[in-house]
Amino acid sequence: MTVYWKKVKGHSQTSSPDKDGNDEADRLAKLGVEQGMALEFRDEWLPLILRSCRRVRALCAVTTLNLKPHLKTADEREEEEQRLKFPSGLDELRELANLLKFYKTEHTSYVFILYCSAYLYKQSFAIPGSSFLNMLAGALFGPWHGLLIACTLTTVGSTSCYLLSCTFGKCHIVRLFPEKVAMLQRKVEQSRSSLFFFLLFLRFFPMTPNWFLNVTSPMLNIPIPLFFFSVLIGLIPYNFICVRTGAILSEIQSLDDIFSWGTLLQLLLIACVTLIPGTLIRRHSQSHLKLDGLESNRHQMVLNDRKTR
Repeated sequence: MTVYWKKVKGHSQTSSPDKDGNDEADRLAKLGVEQGMALEFRDEWLPLILRSCRRVRALCAVTTLNLKPHLKTADEREEEEQRLKFPSGLDELRELANLLKFYKTEHTSYVFILYCSAYLYKQSFAIPGSSFLNMLAGALFGPWHGLLIACTLTTVGSTSCYLLSCTFGKCHIVRLFPEKVAMLQRKVEQSRSSLFFFLLFLRFFPMTPNWFLNVTSPMLNIPIPLFFFSVLIGLIPYNFICVRTGAILSEIQSLDDIFSWGTLLQLLLIACVTLIPGTLIRRHSQSHLKLDGLESNRHQMVLNDRKTR
């Protein structure tokens, strides 16, 4: 068909594929009149034009969505910076987990370095609150990878705390907690023959303040290899419970759901089991000491008899 330009007043002002096609037809017709020739507009062109308009519109929409995260206002950036802090409750933990998950999709290594640095900072300076970071490990890295990361960082951070306390904090710890340090010193000396199992018991026991054990271990003359492996093995159950909880963070309503009476009884049972080898070793060593004492007394009596003869 042959189209001559004529202004059509009945065009709709609402954006739609029909309006776009009509406007394109008007433009071509007007161009033909201005150049002194008529432009042929074929019927099969209209679907192509409409399809092109839809593609351009879709491309603009996708581009807008992709650029939206990078076109944040100053208030939005400041709000995200305020959310990037140590959580003190489950609501803050969920917000932090969602924020780090978003960044982890494109910056996995940076999120991992940030998490490790924050964990080592809290452990090295004996700052309570590692349970929230353990749950965050489960939310970010999954239950098994999160458990491996949490156990490794707990051991390294606790060892750093041991070294810092040994170097700078001995006099201050004794001055601030004289009675508790003396009580622990007596317990350690009583269990010196089975010290590793005693340390495992303290780590397994759910009510033990781990930060206090970290800072007082140098004063208790605990060798650093025993300290290292007691932390690595002894905190696996506690870390596993926290990491597993973090993996299902959206289903947790309060901290009571994490440390229920059943969970505490399980940890207490594990702690009691670790006392069995230590008890057996201590009894075995005491029986040997008694036998050695009897043998030495008998030998002394024989010598005395010979002298009297």
